[in-house]
Amino acid sequence: MEAGHGRAGGSREDGSDAGQVVFDSTDLETTEEFLIKHYAPLRIGSATGRSGARITRVAGGAVSADEVALTFDMNYHVEPLGKICLCDVRSGTIARHRAADWREPGTFGPGELFSFAQPDQPYEGSARSASYTITMLDPALLNQVVGGEEQVRLLDHRPVDALVAGNLRMVIDHVRDGVLATPGAAASPLLVGAATRYLAAAVLDAFPTTAPTGPTAEDSRDAHPRTVRRAVAFIEANAERDLSAAEIAAAAHVTPRAIQLAFRRHLGTTPTAYLRRVRLDAARAELAAAEPGSTTVTAVAMRWGYSRPGVFSTHYREAYGETPSRTLRGR
Repeated sequence: MEAGHGRAGGSREDGSDAGQVVFDSTDLETTEEFLIKHYAPLRIGSATGRSGARITRVAGGAVSADEVALTFDMNYHVEPLGKICLCDVRSGTIARHRAADWREPGTFGPGELFSFAQPDQPYEGSARSASYTITMLDPALLNQVVGGEEQVRLLDHRPVDALVAGNLRMVIDHVRDGVLATPGAAASPLLVGAATRYLAAAVLDAFPTTAPTGPTAEDSRDAHPRTVRRAVAFIEANAERDLSAAEIAAAAHVTPRAIQLAFRRHLGTTPTAYLRRVRLDAARAELAAAEPGSTTVTAVAMRWGYSRPGVFSTHYREAYGETPSRTLRGR
């Protein structure tokens, strides 16, 4: 389908914050250029010749999150994105949507969350005066969570049920609003990395996938104390880095499932929880060594992977029996 020509109109694209862009236009060609820049080669069209689009985009690491509001019926034909692309419809309709490997087109209305297409598949359809969010993530993030050399793929374009869809929606909101749209959080590699893998884990939970479902007999054999010692040494030497479960497992020469089993079996915790405690210890040392007025609890918390100071304070009090602000002021 060919792109139509919208009526002349103003457009605006603000990008003062490198991680956030606001686009507002009533010109179809300008809208198409923006979408090509931020998505993939595509064509859009308007049966009436009218157009109007407002898009607020935040991005960080291997994830982007857009809020889209259209005041016209937009036909689209999009080439493969190379990414997992999730659409959550708020109003209007996504109609006659079809990916290249779908048998039949689908129509989606308010409250429906679905995956547009496999990362290597083109798709087409019509957004009819629709308001929706678009969340895109690199498929490699799924493997950072579960490991394995073969790329994990989604087996269906709909979540398995409404409960997991609702949880995924809450995770998307947190990643978008609590991390990517927050300047201090968005500037922290630890926060962005943890948030994007949190999103990937929610996707794995919400959709049927090709990911392994549990530890194998080999994983159980690998879950021995030597595995834990290798993983602990790697975590303690690299706590300031953005570490994934798959990277920790690789350093211990086992699968992510084996490393999870080993930590639970021998330490009664998880690799992620152990990493968090190591980072908490580092944050405590930084607070204790800081000169008066040289830093804040919020800055230290974000530097060590906490986007919410309240959560940091709760974990800190549980671990050390005092507030981080008291440590910062000195005893």
